[in-house]
Amino acid sequence: MRDSFLKQSLAKALSFAFFLGLLFAVAGLSAAPASAATPAEQFVTDNVQQGLTILNNAQLSKEQRRAQFRDYLLGLTDIKRIAEYTLGQYRRTASPDELAAYGAAFKDYAVTVYQSYFTKYSGQTLQVTGSYPLGSDESVVKTVMIDPKKPNAKPLQVNFRVLSQGGRFYVIDFSVEGVWIREMERSDFTSYLGQNNGNIALLTASLKKKATQIK
Repeated sequence: MRDSFLKQSLAKALSFAFFLGLLFAVAGLSAAPASAATPAEQFVTDNVQQGLTILNNAQLSKEQRRAQFRDYLLGLTDIKRIAEYTLGQYRRTASPDELAAYGAAFKDYAVTVYQSYFTKYSGQTLQVTGSYPLGSDESVVKTVMIDPKKPNAKPLQVNFRVLSQGGRFYVIDFSVEGVWIREMERSDFTSYLGQNNGNIALLTASLKKKATQIK
């Protein structure tokens, strides 16, 4: 059962990596000039540009670029909130130590998956097309990914769920063509926990193993 979950999760990790590559402005990605109508829209536009600055800095070594972009990635997203959300109902019965260990493993897993794929996409254009509120502190920013090499291709719909907290904005989820990543991970991980008596330590070990294999 564990090996089966690992194989399935590794396959989904590749899809997850594809989505991460789109989200975090993979190498060569450019943000199309846009007049952002809301602070959340401006946040998405500005942070794509910030990622570009790091990824296209030829004065940095490969290792420096990866390290700086990792810090940028972790500053852009609320990884702790995302990690705990993916545990679903099992979060309520987890101990602080279990949550801390799982959070660290999830962060390394997510960053590793992203870093393994960020060089595979280039020449894409991200354009903010609008947004809509989900509440007083959350909104969804709508964007499209356009490939200039395929002018007749349908633009890819990529949406960002943005949280405003303490005067700052964070990405807490995103979707590609309607598939929300946080929900996908939550479904996978809670299913695994349900088959393994809610053993979070076992899930943590599995994420560590997957991260190692991806590396």
